[in-house]
Amino acid sequence: MQVLSKRTLKAFWERYPHARRPLESWYAIAESASWGSPTEIKVAFGTNVDFVADNRVIFDIGGNKYRLIVRVSYRFQRILIKFIGTHSEYDDIDPETVGSPPPAPQERRRVR
Repeated sequence: MQVLSKRTLKAFWERYPHARRPLESWYAIAESASWGSPTEIKVAFGTNVDFVADNRVIFDIGGNKYRLIVRVSYRFQRILIKFIGTHSEYDDIDPETVGSPPPAPQERRRVR
């Protein structure tokens, strides 16, 4: 799988040095994988992974101290990082929408 982007992980572990080793381990596993379904991810990560809408996957990292949310494109073999944060930061976000662009504003029509 191609992980987009490792720079996001590096920036996080620079703020939280204890996250470096578990994130590097996750990255090594993900980069060498060729997952075709959520079941294959579940086999690799067991109880440390959950799934939500839009092919998003939530990984418990570092003994559940950190959360990583990615969007997986099984067809194109790509993983896009949507969120990395502490467990408490994770509690403040919506895993189904975090990292997505805001919806386009509705065009307002003038009523005459």
